[in-house]
Amino acid sequence: MDFDLEPPTGVGPLRIGMTRHAAGTALDSLRDRSAISESDAPGRHIFRPSGLMIGIHCTRDLLEAIEPGRQWFPTDRVLFHGVDVFALSAREVVRHVDGFTSIEKDPDDDASFVAPDLLLSFWRPFAADDEPEGDQGYHFSSVLPARPGYYDSPAQAAERLQQSS
Repeated sequence: MDFDLEPPTGVGPLRIGMTRHAAGTALDSLRDRSAISESDAPGRHIFRPSGLMIGIHCTRDLLEAIEPGRQWFPTDRVLFHGVDVFALSAREVVRHVDGFTSIEKDPDDDASFVAPDLLLSFWRPFAADDEPEGDQGYHFSSVLPARPGYYDSPAQAAERLQQSS
């Protein structure tokens, strides 16, 4: 199954801003009923037979972010503009995203990247771009589209609030 990243709108039936209940129902619709994982936590995350984890983050009863995590088997794909973000090396994904919008290293974690205009971040446990055998650092492990302001510092949040008043 293909899961298209549509920042900042959502992923598949999961839409940023939907209620926690609606998000839980949408998340449940992504489960493979023939192979339900014992690791699933309804309303929080599911694991598909491919190993793809899809998690949701809710605050104040609203869906704020969706986090697909890298699968073990290629039967599921997480796509951004047609590119499988878990099949390509992290370096190639960054190059691809940079063709659409600015993307920068996370100032707190040099193995991760954020595309602030898209409210999209990419995470891996450590940077190892040149070691394909070191799979965890060579590929991103998760991607997170989020609501506007999700990545704001306290000062940025205050400024955003002031601008909306």
